[in-house]
Amino acid sequence: MKKLTFAPTLAVAALILLACTAVGLRPATAVAAGQSKPLRIASTSPSVTGILLAMKAPLVATAATTPSRMTDSKGFFSQWASVADARQVEVLYPNLVFDIEAVLGVNPDLLVLAATGADSVVQHQAELEAQGIPTLVVNYSNQSWQEIATTLGKAAGLEAQAQAAIKDFDDYAALTAASINPPKGGVSIVGYNIGGSYSVGRASSPQARLFTALGVKVASLPPALSGEVTRAVDFEFISRENLSAAITGESVFLLGATDADVQAFLADPLLANLPAVTQNKVYALGPTSFRVDYYSGRQMIDTVARHLR
Repeated sequence: MKKLTFAPTLAVAALILLACTAVGLRPATAVAAGQSKPLRIASTSPSVTGILLAMKAPLVATAATTPSRMTDSKGFFSQWASVADARQVEVLYPNLVFDIEAVLGVNPDLLVLAATGADSVVQHQAELEAQGIPTLVVNYSNQSWQEIATTLGKAAGLEAQAQAAIKDFDDYAALTAASINPPKGGVSIVGYNIGGSYSVGRASSPQARLFTALGVKVASLPPALSGEVTRAVDFEFISRENLSAAITGESVFLLGATDADVQAFLADPLLANLPAVTQNKVYALGPTSFRVDYYSGRQMIDTVARHLR
């Protein structure tokens, strides 16, 4: 799965890009003819878990992150927690603290690992395989969740399920796109005071690509401010003092935000003259918008539609 450096800690940053791909550690290969498909998949990466659930993979357990406003009380991300509960997916281990005994206890015939990020346990791969547990390593990168699902589908013999999830999502986006009125001046996707940082989404970010699929233009950082960028991945980070000049969209959507964050944005004296502020066109994308998977993506689609219809 895949995800951006936002609050509350660097752990969130590692999870934001919600895009993964098989890497050279153990490249994903298709299930060979006559080879049994996995029947007990476990995930050590909560960021990948939502994709596995969307594919209706035989997921029996997943690692849980530290509970926060983005999760339920167990540490399951809120966008897919109810689905996991309905399918009786167990907590593999809590707080992203690796527990090999817990892994052995669920007896997986495929264990999904992340190569990097706060949920990575790739350093234990050799130990796991020595215990006879087949592993598949994925890496947070610049791929969409659809591409990741395709990779996982090929590796687990679940190609049809992966493609079905992708089609369902794309159909939902297309149906919603036909019902909204995109602002002529486009939108800016802004990370506002996330762990004390301020940023503007690039047109290539997972969040921006979702807006584009809905027919909504995403306004990027003005070229004149490129020299003010302190770091950049999918979002370009700038100082709070430069934030007003960096926001050029007619409407603003705040990454990972709630209505309380919108009120803080509207009350910021440095942004008082921003057109989106004076016209009250600032909206929260919701806490789950940090990472775009099947479930959070649909939530984002619903949020955008609610404000632009």
